[in-house]
Amino acid sequence: MTFKKTILSLALTGLLALPVSGFSQDTEARRHERAKQSQDAHDRRHHTTAKVIGGSAAGGAAAGALLGGGKGALIGGAVGAGGGVVADKVRKNKGVEKREHQETREDEHHER
Repeated sequence: MTFKKTILSLALTGLLALPVSGFSQDTEARRHERAKQSQDAHDRRHHTTAKVIGGSAAGGAAAGALLGGGKGALIGGAVGAGGGVVADKVRKNKGVEKREHQETREDEHHER
């Protein structure tokens, strides 16, 4: 009889734990979305993406012009813009992670 009770209580515990774990994942997803929206709004206000990609393209074009003339400037600008896209993506991801971490700390502070 105790074996059946043990199995039954384990099954019941498992069923009751499902909504809690789903809630945690849902909260993390919402926190990520809020952080992403906040980062995107900040970037739009300050035209950050355009500045990063444009600056990288200009730097690449300048280096290419010094090394290879007009054709080098064109190639350097394209390479610089491509590098700027990658750098901007990394910068945005770090900004979102920072905002998520900041929100987590604020939530923990409010729970106390």
